[in-house]
Amino acid sequence: MKTRNKGIIFFALVAGIMLASGITIAIPGKEAEDNDLEVFVAGDGYTDDERPQFCGTNDKAKSTDFVTEFKIPTACTQPLAITTEPNGTVWFAQTNTGNIAKFDPLTEKFTEYTNPRWVAAESQLKYKLRSMMWGMDYSPDGAIWYTDEATDSIWRFSIADETYNTINFPISEDISSLPQKLVIDGSNVIVNDFTGGKLTIFSYSQDSLSYASIPSALDGFTSDFAIDSENNIWYTNWNSDGTGILIKFNYKEWESQLSISSQADSLFLQDFIQFFQFPSGMTAPNGVSVGPNQNIWIVDTTSSYFFSFDPVTEEFTKYVTSVPTIDSYGNASGFIKSPISRPYWIEHSGDNLVMNEQTANRIGVFNPSTETLVEYTIPSRNPNWSDCEGIEYCGVAQVFDFAIDGKKIWFTEWVENNIGVVDTSIPLPFSIDIDTQSITL
Repeated sequence: MKTRNKGIIFFALVAGIMLASGITIAIPGKEAEDNDLEVFVAGDGYTDDERPQFCGTNDKAKSTDFVTEFKIPTACTQPLAITTEPNGTVWFAQTNTGNIAKFDPLTEKFTEYTNPRWVAAESQLKYKLRSMMWGMDYSPDGAIWYTDEATDSIWRFSIADETYNTINFPISEDISSLPQKLVIDGSNVIVNDFTGGKLTIFSYSQDSLSYASIPSALDGFTSDFAIDSENNIWYTNWNSDGTGILIKFNYKEWESQLSISSQADSLFLQDFIQFFQFPSGMTAPNGVSVGPNQNIWIVDTTSSYFFSFDPVTEEFTKYVTSVPTIDSYGNASGFIKSPISRPYWIEHSGDNLVMNEQTANRIGVFNPSTETLVEYTIPSRNPNWSDCEGIEYCGVAQVFDFAIDGKKIWFTEWVENNIGVVDTSIPLPFSIDIDTQSITL
């Protein structure tokens, strides 16, 4: 399949923003009655009936030969975005506390950093704040950056000072916003606005930021992105009906033109992009990565499919994960006929690609050269997210994010209050030999 089209006027907004040290957080939400304040503010925000579903059903972390889990000391933090420092320290966001935390793999010790602004906002507003913090990255100046969809904010945590600073994410009137994935690229911070239909590129210098917002070619969702060796940004732009495009944005040329142009809005999007129509079977492409040979890899969250795109031939190739095992989806009702794995995000690591298979409760490692997929099962399961009535060991832990550190893949379990690690250096207990005549396992 080959598709190449151009169009749409480019609009860029450039402005200076100071990193705020005293921001006021105010978001719409459910106000608690006076007798509910202990539950919604001082507590975890869930009722006794809701708590097993969102806070976990297992008191202890579990492990296998390849996967080790660690229980977070504070209950019901709902960990989501995760990243690592070059020294191996693990950082993650807690969506139910507004805090970030670190984990030392050597001492196996957690340190959780209270976000005083979050606490003050909850006290003032008198209801529980909760935010899906999807994106996180480490910057070489010793800071952790992450997104906050509930308050439309980008946070910066200074590791040395242990302080939180934040900026308001640029939004447009009458258009919802959801800052999602975040990548540090040199002095730039790049964020996709999932529902706002744009990429925003922040340029960070000392204590100030400038930004430019790049609209997508289609009205719809703007999902994950990746940067290739020539500094092109690849990202997906799609609608809920399954139509959409893969976009190649000439980031390097745009930066060059922006530096010499007196009017940013005089630039045209059509001069900086190519786009390619989705192939059959691609309907909700969340995760995007640049893999070996600079091919683009995309995972589809409404199926078990993942795809490669060759920028030279402009052709897509479709792959599929294994079928989820019954202990992930249960099927107590008998209604599930075609279970799917829902690969969510994908990242490149050496010769491999790593993906989280949300509803299969697995981390997959795919080698494009040999076309082999190794899938590691997450040991903890929460039955409240699957068709598990009456089944003892069943469900998913909602592994919504992961970070790669060498041979180790760190991940979060949103509904089991764990982080965990897959150690891919451990040899598999079998070997695979493939020829054109037979397969020996």
